[in-house]
This record gives sequence, structure tokens and C-alpha cells, in this order.
Amino acid sequence: MARDGIFPTFFLSGFECSTFDWKDRGRRDVAEELQHYAHADEDYAFLASLGIGVAREGIAWPFVDKGDGEYDFSRIDPLIDAQRRHGVLPIWSLSHYGYPRGLDPLRDADGFAASFAAYAREAARYVADRAHHGPLCFCPVNEPTFWGYMGGEWAWCAPFGKTADERRRFSLTLARADIAACKAIRRDFPDARFVHIDPLIWVVPPRDRPDLADEAHREAYEDAYIAWDVISGLKHPEYGGSLELIDVLGFNNYSFGQMEYSGGGKPNNPLKPGDPRIRSVCDLIEEAWSKYKRPCIIAETSGLYGGRPQWLDDMTCEALAAVNRGVDLHGICLFPAVDMQDWHSGEWLHMGIADIEPLPNGALMRKPFLPYVERLHHWQRRFNRVTKLDEDPYDRPVNLEDVERAARELRPTADADWS
Repeated sequence: MARDGIFPTFFLSGFECSTFDWKDRGRRDVAEELQHYAHADEDYAFLASLGIGVAREGIAWPFVDKGDGEYDFSRIDPLIDAQRRHGVLPIWSLSHYGYPRGLDPLRDADGFAASFAAYAREAARYVADRAHHGPLCFCPVNEPTFWGYMGGEWAWCAPFGKTADERRRFSLTLARADIAACKAIRRDFPDARFVHIDPLIWVVPPRDRPDLADEAHREAYEDAYIAWDVISGLKHPEYGGSLELIDVLGFNNYSFGQMEYSGGGKPNNPLKPGDPRIRSVCDLIEEAWSKYKRPCIIAETSGLYGGRPQWLDDMTCEALAAVNRGVDLHGICLFPAVDMQDWHSGEWLHMGIADIEPLPNGALMRKPFLPYVERLHHWQRRFNRVTKLDEDPYDRPVNLEDVERAARELRPTADADWS
């Protein structure tokens, strides 16, 4: 019996699109740095050739918002044209770590939310007029809880906060803005879908500091859920959140998301492979999903260098183990489609489906990492999915029963040992 998924393909991907005001470099447009606008047709043709029909994509709020209610969205026209040409559905990230100068989320939360809602409504209208296929899909604020740390406590990016209190206030403001944007969009497009994305994390105290157990527990079980709790209405219901509004949960998972508490004010220390304190990703997925019981996706995941195929195998098995526990999983996003640079050092991370090879003339050549592609095709065939898009990827959604059948047949065991 068919059970329709939300998306036309089970495997998704996406493109790095941060627009933060970075600590020592000022305003950045990472999509431009990756030459994604110039390579839009090539990048989307690559996804279609892989059988991936959904891509996380960004609209650069700080660059399209000209102030006084004026917006210029023309910079995303090459992206929309390429999506239409190659049949790929976008999930538009409306604020990917960036907001226009002149807004102050720490001192004027109401003004920030109003400005974001107005922009989000215009962005939705713009893409709706040009979209090749519905439903309209948005990630209103990318990783509001993690952005809270980056910009509110670690001072990596604007608003350059440096305390736990500023971090919590910033995340709360981002959640309020997210709610306002969702409601503004749904006034025009009641069928729009929203994916709310934050990392899966696990925090433990240092072995020699059991006195920090309460602090580690708070980060893992309270602070990690700040934004989702507000958007879902479980906390601060006065801001208008609801479980219906949170719609789809997006869980980002990387190896460095399981950490040893560092004492606050700086990033925690990632646990090393083989550490017995590591939990299975299946457990983390089930734990987060069970709190809200909404459809979910793995919204970002990737290994590094030559370990990418093995990471895909591990993550897919963990996801299937979660499906066998009843988690309503609608897809796995292999992120990024093309490689990205370390935000701090500028080094290429070798985590994409395609690597980047800089050429002497300054161009950034895309070079698929074939072992990763081969494992992707293995899992697509196992789930009865296409390995390249046909002329009409939207004639039917994913039949989740195919995925659930594979989960029952394979019976993967949740595994905390990724070494």
C-alpha cells in the first residue's frame, strides 16, 4: 500500500548559502564565493543526473532587501531558471545566518520580526510567480538555535553577542521572526510547507568534571530545543507557535555534533570516534522526533574526504533503524551538493557529492566524488528510487512504504561506534 511522502525524491541535497556578517571579513555571500550563481545550470544538472529532485537553496536577505520596503530578487533568477530546466524542487532558506544591517535582534525583537515577515512574504510571492512546481517549500530561519550560539555567545558573526543570556535572547528573537514569517507566507499561500532545521546534538561532561553534568544536560535537553519549542508553541505560546506551524522538522547531523562540555562561552569539544559516550544517531533522531511527532528529514549530513561513502551507509542505516521505531522520516539530505570551505580557514572540506578544483583562471571546477555517487545509487535502488530524474519527477511523490519495507528487511541495528 502506497504512503505518499512530502517530496518527489527521498534523497535531497543543497548548496551552502550563508550570508553572515563575519567576525573578521565583514558581509559574506558564500553562494557567490562558490560561484554557484554562475554555475547554477551545471549544479542543478548535476543533481538531476544523480536522481535528486529536491535542493536546499538560499535567498540572500541582506542583499535583496534594499530598505524602505524595496526588494531586488533578480540575483536568484539564474537559480530559478536552472531549477525549472532540470526539474529540481527548492526548499528556500530565507535567512541563512544573515540579516540586513540596521536591524538589531538583541534590542528590537519586534522590529526584527516585522522586517523579516515583510521580506519573507515578498520572497514567497516572487518565487511563487516563477516556480515550476509546488508546493512552495521554505526554511524560514536556518538553524536558529545554532545561530544563537554563533552570533549570540561565540561572537563569530552578527550580532556578536558574548554571553549565554545574549545567545538565548537571540535564538528567541529568531524563533519569533520565524513564526511571523510563516504566518505572513501562509496568508498568501496556505499550502506552503515549512522545514524547521537545527542540529542534532549530544553533550556530556568532561570525565574529570562530573560537577558539570547539569550544565551538559541543559545544553543537550533544553538549549538544543529552544527554537523548536517556541515555534511549536510548547514554550512561549504568546508568540503564536503551534505544532501545525512547525510542519516539518529538519535534523542536521555531523560527527562533531556529539561533544564534551567546554564550560560555556566557546564551542564544545567534539568527541573522538570510538568514545563510549557517543550515542547512536538513531537514538538522537527518535528522541528529537518524539517530542513533536511531526514529519521529519535529515536536513544535512556528510562525511569527509574518503569516508563519505561509509558515512552515507552509516547514516542511512541509522535513519532506517529510526523508521523501524516509528519515526516519520521523509528524506535524507546529502549536504552540500558541491564542496564548501571551512568558514574560518577557507580550506576546502571535501564533504560534497562533488569536490571543488580551483583552476588557474579562478574558476571553480566541480568534480564528482564517484565512490560517494556509487553508494547513493546503491541506496536509491534499494528503496526502489530513480538514479536520475526523468522528464516529470513530480508525477508521483516518494512511496514511503518502499523505504519502510527496506527498513523491515534490513533490520539495521542502531550503532554508536562510527570508528
